Amino acid sequence: MSDGRILKCGVAGVGYLGRHHARIHDALDGVNLVGIYEVDRGRADEVCREYGCRRFDSLEALGEACDAVSVVVPTDRHCQVALPLLEQGCHLLIEKPLCSSVEEAEKIVGAARRAGVLVQVGHVEHFNPVMSYLETEVDRPRFITTERLAPFQPRGTEVGVVLDLMIHDIGVVLQLVRSPVARVESVGVSVLSPTEDIANARITFEDGCVANLNASRVSLKKLREIRVFQASAYLSLDFMNQSGHLVKKEGLALNKQDIPIEKGEPLRLELASFVDSVQQAREPKVGASLGKSALEVALTITEQIRSAGS
Repeated sequence: MSDGRILKCGVAGVGYLGRHHARIHDALDGVNLVGIYEVDRGRADEVCREYGCRRFDSLEALGEACDAVSVVVPTDRHCQVALPLLEQGCHLLIEKPLCSSVEEAEKIVGAARRAGVLVQVGHVEHFNPVMSYLETEVDRPRFITTERLAPFQPRGTEVGVVLDLMIHDIGVVLQLVRSPVARVESVGVSVLSPTEDIANARITFEDGCVANLNASRVSLKKLREIRVFQASAYLSLDFMNQSGHLVKKEGLALNKQDIPIEKGEPLRLELASFVDSVQQAREPKVGASLGKSALEVALTITEQIRSAGS
C-alpha cells in the first residue's frame, strides 16, 4: 500500500484500551476509522457516535471492510479474534501479549504468513521516547534492572502480572541485549487474584548480561523504571515520566547529566508506526517474532512460579 491510499482501519474490542486505539486511528493522517467490533452494544454505540464509525456484527464483516485492525480484546481471546481477521487479509496490531500460549502464537504467525499480511504486537514501550534513547545509547549491557508497579485493577486479571505487566520489560530487555536467553529463575505470589500479582525474574543471557525484573499490580503507586549498567556508564530512565539521567566515568570522576527526551504519547507513536509499516509494506518494529520470543520467556516465568506454588 505504498500508493498513498487512505488506510481503512478498524478496532476489535473497545474497552478501556480499545477506545484509545479508536481515538488515535480516527485522528491519524492517512487513516479512515471504518468501524469496530464490540459485543457490548451500549459501549459500541457510544464509540460509534463519538467517532462517526460503524459497528460490525461479526469479525468477518469487519475484516472484509478493513485493511488493518487493532485487536484489543482480553489476552485469552487474541487467537480466536485474530484468525478470522487474518483469513480476511487484514494486517493486525495485536495488543500484548501476542496470545496466551506458544501454540496459539504459532497459529497466528502461520495464518499471517499464508495471508501475506503483517502482524505487529502491542509492546507499547518500544515506542516510548525513552526506548528510542536506550536503543541509541545502550552498548553491550552487563546488568539491567526494571521496576514496574501498578495499583490493583480487576480488569486484566485473566492473566497474571507477568503476562499483564512484566512482559513489557521482557520485550525491552530482549531488544536491548540481543543475545539468546541462557537461564531464567523466577519467584512470585498471588495476593488479590487467582494468578500471580507480584513477580521477580532473573534472566541470564548467553553473553553474560543479567536482567533482574520486578513487577507488581498490588502497589499504591505507579512506577515504570529501568536501569542499565555497561562499561563506564550507567543509565537510569523513567518510562512513565519520560525522563532520566546518564552517569559516565571520566577519569576518576563520575559525571551525571540529565537526558534530553522529546516527550510523546507512546500509543500514538505505536499506531503511527504500524500504519506506516502497512503502507510501506515493511516489517513492523515489533513483529510477531519478537512478540513470540517475549511470550516464551513470560510463559517460562509463569510456569516456574506456578510449579513453586503447587
